Amino acid sequence: MAVPDTTPGPKARAPGLRREIGFVGLIWASEGSIIGSGWLFGAQGALAAAGPAAIISWAIGGVAILILALVHAELGGMYPVSGGTARFPHYAFGGAAGASFGWFSWLQAVTVAPIEVLAMITYAQHYSWAGGWEKVRSGEHILTPSGIAVAVGLMAVITSVNFLSIRLLARTNSAATWWKVGTPLLTIFVFAIVQFHTANFTAADGFDPYGAKGILSAVSTSGIVFALLGFEQADQLAGESANPKRDIPRAVIGSMVLGILIYVLLQVVFLAALPSSQIGSHWATSAFTALSGPFAQVATLISLGWLATVLYLDAVISPAGTGLIYITATSRVSYGLSRNGYVPSAFEATDRRGVPWVGLSTAFVIGCVCFLPFPSWRSLVGLITSASVLMYAGAPLSFGVFRNRLPQAHRPYRLPGGSWMSPLAFIVANLLILWSGWTTDWKLGVAILIGYVVLVANRVAGMNPITPQLDLRAAQWLPVYLVGMGLIVYLSDFGPLRHPWFPLWWDIGVTAVFSLVVYHWALAVALPADRIQQMIDKVVVPEQEEIP
Repeated sequence: MAVPDTTPGPKARAPGLRREIGFVGLIWASEGSIIGSGWLFGAQGALAAAGPAAIISWAIGGVAILILALVHAELGGMYPVSGGTARFPHYAFGGAAGASFGWFSWLQAVTVAPIEVLAMITYAQHYSWAGGWEKVRSGEHILTPSGIAVAVGLMAVITSVNFLSIRLLARTNSAATWWKVGTPLLTIFVFAIVQFHTANFTAADGFDPYGAKGILSAVSTSGIVFALLGFEQADQLAGESANPKRDIPRAVIGSMVLGILIYVLLQVVFLAALPSSQIGSHWATSAFTALSGPFAQVATLISLGWLATVLYLDAVISPAGTGLIYITATSRVSYGLSRNGYVPSAFEATDRRGVPWVGLSTAFVIGCVCFLPFPSWRSLVGLITSASVLMYAGAPLSFGVFRNRLPQAHRPYRLPGGSWMSPLAFIVANLLILWSGWTTDWKLGVAILIGYVVLVANRVAGMNPITPQLDLRAAQWLPVYLVGMGLIVYLSDFGPLRHPWFPLWWDIGVTAVFSLVVYHWALAVALPADRIQQMIDKVVVPEQEEIP
């Protein structure tokens, strides 16, 4: 088994990341992240936000995320390094942009495990012994002090499993994912057979009660995009893939296609199975919106007690599996950030099993802190969605740079139509940020500022011997991009203004034009080809050579 050398000779080997994950482990890492707590709550939230037209919202969200996944598939095959989404912008734009997108990636990953824990506790309210863990306030299930203690304990359990070797971790996650995929498929089949009321599609205030704004808002704010996130986990674990150039593109694309199919069908059967007693005169205020365990409680209402039991069990397994793999991903992202010199070198420390223990411990602590300002499932969804798509926005930019600067580089998977798919993917990412709305995006802005404080402190205090060049010229577009997107959201129909400057459809057009300007600006000032190749030869190639 090959791991990084500690001496110039071939004899000595030191603990480090180990390439032990096969194709099944990679695709299940991505699929296990896609099928998490999002399937337990997403259909309920989308139906309340958009009515039956939520089916259209799922289709829009699925296509949007698939476009981003295709871009990641090419990048992951080209440069299979640990924490890839945090590192591609570094190679394309240098230190300042790389540090920024690295922080976005870490912020997204570290907040997923706590939201999965919150989902487990919310579904547990079905049992009397868990009744004191949450209280309902303004329609949301909020953790009590005893609930926070339970949440911290669950985080500790999920983190502890990550101290197994990556091979055992992949096997554990793969076993859980078979269950996680099988349970929603079983639910789809049983709901469709037992109760399928076609009249529900036009009940209450109609199929499309809130128009285009309702459909688009549901994509980002009701949990749709959050539910579809996770395809990038194969990229994050690329540094531990046994055959990354072959397996990563297949894992990214395959997991995404399967996830979209499952979620669209779940929305259809949830809507069709609702008893009339759960549907009022308005979708947004119907009785089903108050269900703490929507699928399980609907199963009980239509006399499927055995299925409800399975779903309550799945409410532990599915979120726990997703939380498990995101804790893994968080530690690998921080490992990658340290390799690039953005955070202290301590994050590269691995134990004898090759596990980056400092990154895992930090992910546990920050995940527990999230329970304080975000004590409910839905209060975290919007922030994670925005942080995720902001992280994803770095991939299309990097893709465009590599296509322009390194046209002859080996691409195990070459995205057809990449010259137009790449800017389209960047537009899609920014539209998802727009649809998240100002209430969510301003909080993301605060989190970004905190990240810059951390990154600057690391550099000033010299906590990593690697001091990456900032390459400010190559990142000159970045502050304009971040501030510009904030202004567009604020002035749009999704902002706080009573009379927005950019009403619906105009805001979409403005976002698209702004995205294209930033995209081509970024490509024009990106690092030169020789500098990009130098960094790849220094970091990427040695990691690829760790393949046994």
